[in-house]
Parts: sequence; structure tokens; C-alpha cells
Amino acid sequence: MAAKHGITVLNSPGLIDPGYRGELKVILVNLGQESVPIERGQRIAQLLVLETPGLRLIETAELPVAPDERGELGFGSSG
Repeated sequence: MAAKHGITVLNSPGLIDPGYRGELKVILVNLGQESVPIERGQRIAQLLVLETPGLRLIETAELPVAPDERGELGFGSSG
């Protein structure tokens, strides 16, 4: 999208803290001259999941409150 339309992701690469529990969001910016429609399901970003040493995954129906109590507070909530 960047090469063809001038659409890029701001704050890239981003970092999601392990305790974050909210919706993942992507901030796009259009650096081109033309409007570019974004359709539902269109690929606009990539997510890379990295292993956390010593982490044990437990399947659950509901996530507990994050240890730092930020929960769903998103961009800029870490200060």
C-alpha cells in the first residue's frame, strides 16, 4: 500500500505490552494525493508474535485483569 498508494503505518514498529487486554488498533496515514478506501478484511498491517521466555499459556474463556491494571487503556497509557 505504501508504494502504490502512499498509505503507511504510523508508530511503526509498535510494541504491545504483555499486560494489554484491549482491541489492537493500527494508525494509518495517507501521504499520497488521492483518497484511498480501506475495505473490511483488507490487509493493512502485520503482527509478529514473539516468544516470552518462561511464559506458560493457559486457555481461558475470559482474560483476567492485567497485572498493571491498565486493562484496555491503549495508546499512550504507559506514560
